[in-house]
Amino acid sequence: MMKGMLKKLFCLFIVAAIGISIAGCGGGETMKRIEKTGKLVVGTSADYAPYEYHMLVDGKDTIVGIDISIVEEIAKDMGVQLQIVDTDFNGLLSSLNTNKVDIVIAGMNPDEERKKSVDFSKIYYEAKQGVMVRAEDKDKYKTVADLKDKKVGAQLGTTQEKIVKEQIEGVNLVSLGKIPDLVMELKNKKIDALVVEFPVASGYVKNNDDLALTDIPVKDDTGGSAIAVKKGNSNLVEQINKSLDRLMKDGLIDKFVQEANEKNVTTK
Repeated sequence: MMKGMLKKLFCLFIVAAIGISIAGCGGGETMKRIEKTGKLVVGTSADYAPYEYHMLVDGKDTIVGIDISIVEEIAKDMGVQLQIVDTDFNGLLSSLNTNKVDIVIAGMNPDEERKKSVDFSKIYYEAKQGVMVRAEDKDKYKTVADLKDKKVGAQLGTTQEKIVKEQIEGVNLVSLGKIPDLVMELKNKKIDALVVEFPVASGYVKNNDDLALTDIPVKDDTGGSAIAVKKGNSNLVEQINKSLDRLMKDGLIDKFVQEANEKNVTTK
């Protein structure tokens, strides 16, 4: 009988040890890599001003923007170097889940579909969606219904793509990987409108007299932008959230937004 009890206790010990081991791996795989390399590798899609975009700084092509300022602070809090990896938006979560990057920041909405494959930080910024058109056509489009049967652009794999599909009846959706390519499609009359976040549209309108923002109300219940982390890395999410709490408390995210909007010289 004693032998049987010892056997059961041994089995329970093994199961508990395995459980702790799995939990430990899930909680810190990415964090351990960051600590080992002394580097935070961040995936982004630098075609989305003012969130992230290319700009000449002291004669050197540099990725700047709201999101970049945020991850600079996160890396500083972690005591590691920062490395930015620029790729198409549609491939960002794949890069995250194959360990090519440690985190993803790209004005990304934490919708339910994405939450199935990755974890997210808290929301760090909320922005409304906008509909951008050619300035000459602004008076044509007052409501979502006016876009029926029109060619409407959205970035591939984004919340905006989903919005176009769900909210515009009979739409001809045009999805491309890069926002500048979609803007050129709009300028060249290959699409009739483009759905993007309001700060992004504002930058293009400010620097392009032939573009305009409509007053079309766009429903968006995604809640804002968050940072994506590979599933199971709860300690990394906690670290990121601590940094975000500090930045929000000190008013730095609002400052980053203002600075990015002032610097934003979106390509004409």
